[in-house]
Amino acid sequence: MHSTEQTDAPIYARLVAERGDVPADVRQTAEKTLREVERAMDFRAPSPFTT
Repeated sequence: MHSTEQTDAPIYARLVAERGDVPADVRQTAEKTLREVERAMDFRAPSPFTT
């Protein structure tokens, strides 16, 4: 949920306004970390054309 969306949970909307959208921030950080790990731990065999 984006902080500018209307919601039926006014307490959650107020928390997002005060603290930021923590779940969205966590999701972005997790996705970035996953991409970095995938690059760092690429165990595929090298292509014979990249020698």
